[in-house]
Amino acid sequence: MVAMLSVLQPVIYIQISPNRLTLKNLKTGETIAEIPEVAISAPPKRRVLAVGPQARQAAKASPGAEVVNPFAHPRTLISDFTAAEMLVKHQVRRILGNSIFFLAPRIVIHPLGSPEGGFTQIEHRAIHELAISAGASAAWIRTGHPLTDDEITQVVTGKLEP
Repeated sequence: MVAMLSVLQPVIYIQISPNRLTLKNLKTGETIAEIPEVAISAPPKRRVLAVGPQARQAAKASPGAEVVNPFAHPRTLISDFTAAEMLVKHQVRRILGNSIFFLAPRIVIHPLGSPEGGFTQIEHRAIHELAISAGASAAWIRTGHPLTDDEITQVVTGKLEP
């Protein structure tokens, strides 16, 4: 039964960098690739106003709103976890569509770049947490070269080491 459900679950491949956030839904082939900026409304009810290229316009139109690139920091990939979480969650919902009923996706998340000494255990944990908070039923972190669709499928089926 579980194996049958996994065939129906969407697989989302996410690449993260300070310059671009890319999501690909392997089931539909749809891809979203945008600058990783998010406009967040002013406190106390902080919510996503817009993402990507529309973020700056939305922030200008809403007093107290701010535009954040949560992946733009010289020493670490995630500079603002809360904003990163809001951005990734918003984009995962967007790529899954507006279906009332859908199975939680399996997410392969790929931080791009090669920091000196590699990504730390704390960064790996934060990256994994981004995928889980975006609704993933299972998440894998991939470093190295960008994956092909076949390699992504092999990661989620356990045939390729993440």
